[in-house]
Amino acid sequence: MSTQKILGLIPARYGSTRFPGKPLADIGGLSMIQRVYEQTKKELEHVYVATDDERIEKAVINFGGKVVMTSVDHQSGTDRCAEALKKVEAIEQLSFHAVLNIQGDEPFISPEQIALVAACFNDKETQLATLVKPIGKSDDLFNENKPKVVVSADKKALYFSRSPIPFFRGVDKDEWINKHQYYNHIGLYGYRADVLNEITQLPYGQLEQVESLEQLRWLENGYQIRVEESNQEAISIDTPEDLEKLLQSGLI
Repeated sequence: MSTQKILGLIPARYGSTRFPGKPLADIGGLSMIQRVYEQTKKELEHVYVATDDERIEKAVINFGGKVVMTSVDHQSGTDRCAEALKKVEAIEQLSFHAVLNIQGDEPFISPEQIALVAACFNDKETQLATLVKPIGKSDDLFNENKPKVVVSADKKALYFSRSPIPFFRGVDKDEWINKHQYYNHIGLYGYRADVLNEITQLPYGQLEQVESLEQLRWLENGYQIRVEESNQEAISIDTPEDLEKLLQSGLI
């Protein structure tokens, strides 16, 4: 399937609790949101920023990007994407088969990873898609801020958890990483357009409430999430300290 039928959306809020104004943070002369936008455009023809803030809207217009304004009431990037999809289809006079939700705080997001998720929709039966990364060190395995994924033999997500899963019975926890291939979740999502509209109508899920992971709502309601594997390490900027580390790393 041509990527012309896939819409790349970058949800962007100004009011981050840990890092207010994060999308406009300067990274080597370019804003965070511009860097994400330009990386995404390397792979997808149709890319929009979806925001609820006029400062972000103005910044995107100023660097020549495309942007749509969305409600301030959305609880997740998925909800914002659903509203943005309708608006972009009206603007572009196009009907998109699938939507990719691009994280707005990964300024060096890999076009190859975007392509991996986009390719999942070459199969028209794919409902949802995401990426996993093999875990190579125990710190990641037991880090609750890095969700883990169990994957089926046919590359479908069976479950997501902040806990290490599966539990390796009878083996010391220090050895788990050497006895089984565990996976971290990479938060890049793809949705078939009709499925995106469906999942945003679902009630808040019990599993989602327990783990604070919205993708569990989809699994709990019987949707299938296609999974592809990537070994690339994403650089995510969650706090001003993260940004400072990046600026001192010499990557820019």
